[in-house]
Amino acid sequence: MALVLSSAVLSFPAHAQYTGPSEIARITVAAILKNPVDDQDVRIQGHLLRQSAHDKFVFSDGTGEIVAAIKAKHFAGQNLDEKTKVELIGEVDTSLKRAPEIAVDFLKIVELGNSFDTPPFC
Repeated sequence: MALVLSSAVLSFPAHAQYTGPSEIARITVAAILKNPVDDQDVRIQGHLLRQSAHDKFVFSDGTGEIVAAIKAKHFAGQNLDEKTKVELIGEVDTSLKRAPEIAVDFLKIVELGNSFDTPPFC
């Protein structure tokens, strides 16, 4: 039994994440929408209001709304809803055919909403 458990634990990939200081300054959605710069690194905090497509979510920080493209792997098994405050780190993605979006590279839960009693993976 111990052998089965140890091999199961060792088979999960490690997901180390850097949590120290960052040179990427925090910005607002309003500032991004006012002057979108393609491939600009951004760090924003707010809420994912709703899912609009498979990997697209409407994000708001209280200053405006923007679409955030988030791949499933960036959720890393974390459960969250529209009340959960998150931090997104990624790049601005501009196009002539649509409004600017955020291509998310990293998602972190900042504060759990009221719908969860305890954070996942405690």
